[in-house]
Amino acid sequence: MKLYLRLLNYIRPYLPRFIVAVICILVASAANLFIPWIIQNVIDDVLAAKDLQMLNTIAIGIVAVFLLRGFFFFGQTYLMSYIGQRVVIDIRESVYRHLQRLSLSYYEKRQTGSIMSYITNDVAALQNALVESVIELVTESAVLIGSMGAMFYIHWKLSLLTFITLPLVAQAISIFGKRLRTASRVTQERAADITSVLQETISAVRVIKSFVREDYEISRFSRENYSNFRAQMKTAQLSATLTPIVEFLGAIGVTIIIWYGGREVINGSLTAGSLIAFLIYVVNITNPIKRLSRVYGNIQRALAAAQRVFDVLDTEPEIQDMPGAKALPPITGRVAFDHVNFSYKPGEVALADVSLVAEAGQMIAIVGPSGAGKTTIANLIPRFYNPESGLIAIDGYDIKTVTLKSLREQIGIVPQETVLFNGSVYDNILYGDLDAGKEEIIAAAKAANAHDFIMAMPEQYNTQIGERGSKLSGGQRQRVAIARAILKDPRVLILDEATSALDAESEKLVQEALDKLMVGRTSFVIAHRLSTVQRADTILVMEKGRIIERGSHTELVAAGGLYSKLYQVQFADK
Repeated sequence: MKLYLRLLNYIRPYLPRFIVAVICILVASAANLFIPWIIQNVIDDVLAAKDLQMLNTIAIGIVAVFLLRGFFFFGQTYLMSYIGQRVVIDIRESVYRHLQRLSLSYYEKRQTGSIMSYITNDVAALQNALVESVIELVTESAVLIGSMGAMFYIHWKLSLLTFITLPLVAQAISIFGKRLRTASRVTQERAADITSVLQETISAVRVIKSFVREDYEISRFSRENYSNFRAQMKTAQLSATLTPIVEFLGAIGVTIIIWYGGREVINGSLTAGSLIAFLIYVVNITNPIKRLSRVYGNIQRALAAAQRVFDVLDTEPEIQDMPGAKALPPITGRVAFDHVNFSYKPGEVALADVSLVAEAGQMIAIVGPSGAGKTTIANLIPRFYNPESGLIAIDGYDIKTVTLKSLREQIGIVPQETVLFNGSVYDNILYGDLDAGKEEIIAAAKAANAHDFIMAMPEQYNTQIGERGSKLSGGQRQRVAIARAILKDPRVLILDEATSALDAESEKLVQEALDKLMVGRTSFVIAHRLSTVQRADTILVMEKGRIIERGSHTELVAAGGLYSKLYQVQFADK
């Protein structure tokens, strides 16, 4: 119940419309309650008295009732649809906004498709609970209560006999409702699995085709699809079982009415018109009970989706502003690590007692074998993670005490795997500074050695580059990313294997752009190719999470340590 009330809380901004919608629902439902009363009068009074004038009046009344009902039915449907759509938009934006705030560790523990499913499948499932289910819930409840009142008015003893089976109906709905929610949660998870496989295979289509694994992926998708089918059928089985049980219990009540009510008519205690009206009211409560059982099942399915959505919204970011955090003022770029330790997982050391100082404007190169901790240092500077112990400071400010926004605004990152967005070249460069003008964007592109190839494209800066920049070469993507970083104008720059995946010609152009980008900025350059780090002010050599050597290129080559060995391996033929 708490979960549903939390869901209904999203209706609060639209409460005036909701109240009008409920009024429309109640009026439309009340119109249905007049029909049995009219039929009773036709049988007991009009037909018995052969009153044609009254018959004409009643016929006109029936038409008027249905016209009125149609008007209010339109109002309830339109208003509830509006509210449902707005609430879905609000929830979807809340989830998306929260996902943007969550830390990297959240995404590393979950499949992309599952996260996408929260915003697509799960939020969409909530609309049913907030539109169709609410309409049916209010409508059928109004008809149920109104019909029960009319039944007691006609014959209270007969009414009491009718409700003998109601406790059994309530018990059946309660038992099946719990099972439906569990089954529906599994159904939502299976739908998320399908989305995950779909997202993964679409993004990896080149790899799939290069390994000729189309049939394998089809088989994998079929397995997930069939798992979803089984979960859906389990939910359908429970829903299909509940409705006939409720109908059977309702039929028992109808049988009692016909038997006892018929005796009352024969004995003269009840008119034939009253019995027929009573039976219509019984049908009026039987249908709502059946529909409410279905609504209850739909709500349980929606609540399973709501639980998944609220699980996301209730997840606290591991990395967030500390209480009292202040904005980091404009920095010069001095970065210091003081005895920093960090692990991604318990017992797996990523950094061990790391201390370093990068003075403003210096170039610090970080080299070493894979898994040595190079990228971890890069991840800690913008505070994508918090160190387990030790201190990281920029211009003397502990980065934990400043706001994430003010910290990251002054740090630029050019990763090995360039991420561009589906849109124009212009928009992708603009991402570095949304307030920049066209001249600034062109200047950034020129500094990144990107202007010439951009101007050679069909629509120049307005050229659409496709998802993840698929229409550009690797070197072109990297230069657009560098232009984006130049436009941001950060004081601290992190280059994580920025040229490792490029051919010689592209590497030369990108390296020239990087050299321009690093001027006047504190730069951390992570590299396997030692040719790109020889000019560094300080080179840090890492192994197993520790800095084992530090110094200039000349000093480290002369020292004969790990750096010297790496240098000899890479330049053995030169």
